[in-house]
Parts: sequence; structure tokens; C-alpha cells
Amino acid sequence: MPKLLYALLSMYCLHASADDFTTGSPLVHDPVMAYEDSTYYIFSTGVGIQQMTSTDRATWTVSRRPVMSVIPRWTRDSVPGFRNHVWAPDIIHWHGRWWLAYSCSTFGKNGSAIGLLSTKRLSYGIWNDEGCIVSSKPRRDNWNAIDPNFVIDSQTDTPWLVWGSFWDGIQMIRLDSTMHVAAGAQPVTIARRYDPAAQIQAENPTSKYAGTNAIEAPFILRHGDYYYLFVSWDYCCRGSKSNYRVAVGRSRNVTGPYLDRDGRDMLYGGGTVIIEGNKLEFDAIGHCAAYNFNGDDVFISHGYSISKNGAAVLVQRRIEWTADGWLSLK
Repeated sequence: MPKLLYALLSMYCLHASADDFTTGSPLVHDPVMAYEDSTYYIFSTGVGIQQMTSTDRATWTVSRRPVMSVIPRWTRDSVPGFRNHVWAPDIIHWHGRWWLAYSCSTFGKNGSAIGLLSTKRLSYGIWNDEGCIVSSKPRRDNWNAIDPNFVIDSQTDTPWLVWGSFWDGIQMIRLDSTMHVAAGAQPVTIARRYDPAAQIQAENPTSKYAGTNAIEAPFILRHGDYYYLFVSWDYCCRGSKSNYRVAVGRSRNVTGPYLDRDGRDMLYGGGTVIIEGNKLEFDAIGHCAAYNFNGDDVFISHGYSISKNGAAVLVQRRIEWTADGWLSLK
């Protein structure tokens, strides 16, 4: 299939149209953030990928128009039942381009695909369709190709992709210079909710297909000598019944092993919880991203708001680092 140019949103959101709106507490699901020319961008789950901009991360201009005004046909051919509700994007600037990965799926099943867009500048609002990075199929793959995150090995400048939800947990694979799977590379599991040898009693209240390995939404942040792997445990997407929480581990190598604060390997169920619902403001918090913007370490996620009857809203926290290299959120 030839590349398609998506002529989207003239000058992006820098000049808000009459259809756009501003808010200080946007509704959002699975947010990721980017920064270009004094403007912050959020991309998130929605029809064609939801987008919004801000100059201060306090007031957001939310576009009613999506990133993808046209959904590539290959996505519907690859994922039965998928139409236009695009999940859990991720974005990174690498080698002079912005790369945006996105998830095509249907709830609770692992017939899924991760697609790729690219652009030179976010302000252009014009994206190249770069096709599919990776896909999963029921009965063929014991993993689910959703929730992508790019990470660059700082020593070799090699891009990697982490992704995953339920089944055998969080996967990782090496990419090439086009942000597609490198020749000969195979996915490797790097984190699970439970040790596979454990007797798991919890039932999955959301899907009869996905099992009880309730881990998803990986995000890796480089800080100092370590890579920090953030994951979401337990269940999203149930409004006030959600019990999402974020756990973290770290490794000196991008490929792991990722150990929590007590030295437990995340491959066998380890992870240190750093944020969860407090039942005062949020019932649950999860699907996070973490960045360094202009000297500030920033954690973002969505939280199921109690005051908004379980609606998912943007959560932002400052990351603080301890003397021994662990983090807390303020």
C-alpha cells in the first residue's frame, strides 16, 4: 500500500477553530505528551486519535478534529471489528522526525495491530502513514499488540518498542531506522502481573479471553543510570469500578531485567506501586507516561474522577527522585 498523506488540522491546534474548546481539566484516556516550539501536545485514545495543545500545561485547547481524518484500510483488514476508535498512542522525536504509534483493537481480544505515523513537525498537522509495526492474532500469539511505547537505547541509539496488555504481559522488540521491527528480531516478555507459577485466584471481570495477567500500558523513562519501566496493573475502563494503579521497576539495561524497590523481577510479578486511586479524588489512576520537559520531570496519566462520576480526566504529577534513585510523585 502506498504511503498516504493525512492533511490534518491546518496548523494543528496552534490556531484554534470555532469548533475547538479550552479547559483546565480535560477528559482524556491514555494520554501521551510532546513539546515543540513552546507548545505542549497531548495525544490520546479517541476517534482518529484525540489531540489538544497548551502553552502552560494548565489550560488546554482541545481539538474536535482528530489526528487521523482517514483511517488506513489496512487497519480494518488486519483487525476484524476495528473501525475508527484508535487507542493508546505514543510519540517520540528521533532522528529529526516525530514518530507516532497507535493501537487498533477491539475490547478484550488480542486480534490487534500497532500502526505508525510520522511527520517533520507537529505544527504542520500532516502525517505520513508508515503502515504496521507489529500485529497479534488469536491462537497464534500469546500477547496483545496494543499500548505501544518507544524507547531509545542511549548507548547504541537503537530504538525499541514495548507494548502489551494481559495474555503473557509486556513485550519488547528491537526496531530498525524506519521504526519497524528489525530483521530477525522477536518479541520478548519483560513484565507480568503475576509469577506464572503462582496460583492466581483473581477473576477477570472485563474479558473471558484475556485471562488474569492484568498488566498493560508500559512506558520506559531514562533517568540517570537507569531505565524505569512503568506499567498499569489491574482493570481500567470500568468508570468508578476501575482499580487501575501504576507500578514501576528499573534496570541499567533497556532490555531489563526490571527490578522493583525490593529487588523483585517484574518478569515474575514484581513492581513497586507509586500511584493508585485514593477514593477521595480518584477511584483509580493508570495508563501513564513520563517525561523531562525543560528541566522538570513530569508524570501524566488518566484518573477516574469521583466528582465526574468515574469519567477519565488528565492527571499530572511532578516526579521527585530519592538519593538512591527511586521516585515519588508530588
